[in-house]
Amino acid sequence: MGVDYYKILQVEKSAKDDDLKKAYRKLAMKWHPDKNPNNKKEAEAKFKQISEAYEVLSDPQKRAVYDQYGEEGLKGQVPPPTAAGGPGGGGTTYFQTGDGPTMFRFNPRNADDIFSEFFGVSSPFGGMGGGGGGRKFGGMFGGGDDLFGSFGEGSVNQGPRKAAPIESLLPCSLEELYKGTTKKMKISKEIADASGKTMPVEEILTINIKPGWKKGTKITFPEKGNEQPNVTAADLVFIVDEKPHNTFTRDGNDLVVTQNISLAEALTGYTVQLTTLDERTLRISITNVIHPSYEEIVPREGMPLPKDPTKRGNLRIKFNIKFPVKLAAEQKAGIKRLMAP
Repeated sequence: MGVDYYKILQVEKSAKDDDLKKAYRKLAMKWHPDKNPNNKKEAEAKFKQISEAYEVLSDPQKRAVYDQYGEEGLKGQVPPPTAAGGPGGGGTTYFQTGDGPTMFRFNPRNADDIFSEFFGVSSPFGGMGGGGGGRKFGGMFGGGDDLFGSFGEGSVNQGPRKAAPIESLLPCSLEELYKGTTKKMKISKEIADASGKTMPVEEILTINIKPGWKKGTKITFPEKGNEQPNVTAADLVFIVDEKPHNTFTRDGNDLVVTQNISLAEALTGYTVQLTTLDERTLRISITNVIHPSYEEIVPREGMPLPKDPTKRGNLRIKFNIKFPVKLAAEQKAGIKRLMAP
């Protein structure tokens, strides 16, 4: 049966001229070899197929022959019917029409030539090259429409413009940022077919939160926004936001906690008891005198380091000392004895 040009251009067999132009415009820009430097060989093959399909289907005579005889008929691979004048040579094929035998030969044109005629430039992604300035073709889609806009001094805009990124906050608890977690996000967006028509779809995005990630960390899903004609879909960007915690606050990679204690506990010793973010119980005994600016440091009990989760910051314990409003005489005497050298 040969190549299916309609399938290559992603159009129906009833596609009109405008449908073919829109389909070629989208696919040729996607598969231009200069836009695909990492898989140039595959891109070149697809680019040639797309150009050949457009050349055939946009030409009424070639399309009529293709619809009747397929790719083989276009390229001289169907045996000619018996007719006056005999079979042709050199890839020539004869087709029977209402007026008798008709000779038809198809040799695909250079894909870059088709692209250049369509868009007005042969290489929109890698500069103009050579010595030829870019030509501007108005009226391809009516109204002087031009894919690349105005050319600068020997330069070309980089194809369809990219929509601005769509940013959204991603609230995470301190426990989630400590241990890591996976979040599923349902998004709704519009996608476009080859003709430019859009339809709504839903998609589930999986976000893997790594241990130690900080507020402001960005997770990007390239081109997951709404699709529009002649516009590259926007990136979706989720920005980590840290929910307030009842016990801990975060300072870089450190965790900070404040304990309310009495003056007596500050002077005579105090034991801090905490439940960690991974649900362990910590007991830290403090025998030093605790003054208002005192801070107890517990090494490696803070947040995991994002680049190496096996390492951790510190736990810093601060104290809020509750001083009595009044002291009885006996209490004052006791404090004097305690503070005496």
